[in-house]
Amino acid sequence: MPLRKKRKRADEAGDKPKPGLILVKDGVQREVTFEELALSNTLSLEALVRVLSRSGNVDPTELMAEMEKVKAERFRDGMPIPDGDVTH
Repeated sequence: MPLRKKRKRADEAGDKPKPGLILVKDGVQREVTFEELALSNTLSLEALVRVLSRSGNVDPTELMAEMEKVKAERFRDGMPIPDGDVTH
């Protein structure tokens, strides 16, 4: 006998997805899903990068290289990648 029952996915149960965040503004409560949070974060970051790149504060090539380094640190068990090794 399993210790826990399997949870039904929200779409299988007919329920709406669990909110990732509940915002209250002017007394009005609004539920925000994880998908909405992720999309909002992505759009904000893209807009920021565009503004910084357009103003000359960020070199797009250097930014991509740095993003690849961060990705390698996060998703390759923290193993450093050799200098100059930029993969896409």
